[in-house]
Amino acid sequence: MHRRTALSVSAALLVAAPLLSACSSAEVRPGTAAVVGGERITTAALQAQVKDVRTAQSHAEQPERLIEASPGLERIKLGKMIQLRVLEKAADDAGLSVSTKDVEDARKAEIDRAKGLDQLEQVALQDRVPLAPDQIDGELRFRLLLGKLSERFGQDKVLGVLGKAAQDLHIDVNPRYGSWDAKQIALGDAETPWVNQKSKAEQAPAGA
Repeated sequence: MHRRTALSVSAALLVAAPLLSACSSAEVRPGTAAVVGGERITTAALQAQVKDVRTAQSHAEQPERLIEASPGLERIKLGKMIQLRVLEKAADDAGLSVSTKDVEDARKAEIDRAKGLDQLEQVALQDRVPLAPDQIDGELRFRLLLGKLSERFGQDKVLGVLGKAAQDLHIDVNPRYGSWDAKQIALGDAETPWVNQKSKAEQAPAGA
């Protein structure tokens, strides 16, 4: 069993209803993983995130185990990148934001909870969506945005807010990565923490 900090805690309230419309189109041009709100998520940007994780895993203890435990990493990472765009859109529409200081404070709290930066980085690599060290702040921002939206609208209404933001963004996914599954909130059968860790539904995101 992995040691867990709030980085690995699910935002499982999102399991209750669809977040994004299923959307996949062969029209997405080469070099594009997805188009969200008219802006491309390039395959180069996606692959860079995957490479950072694989590099960190290769320098960790038992690298083979970590790599074997995170198959389909491209699709999983792309799913998170799309979800972040949705959160940003919903937060912007609501006049909410997360500052650099918010992220710094959350990072300090996570380091204290993990009893050191090295331990935090090890835990992050073992998450269901593995994080390279330089991706931790991005994940904290993700959690903080979700936490602020949940606090503003309540857990019973935030799904509708996110669904509207997703619809407004007209998400289009390169078929290479599958199609967006609104029920699973994932690409194809890829898994995300907010789908799987239902037992933690009552706990707020890091720093929320």
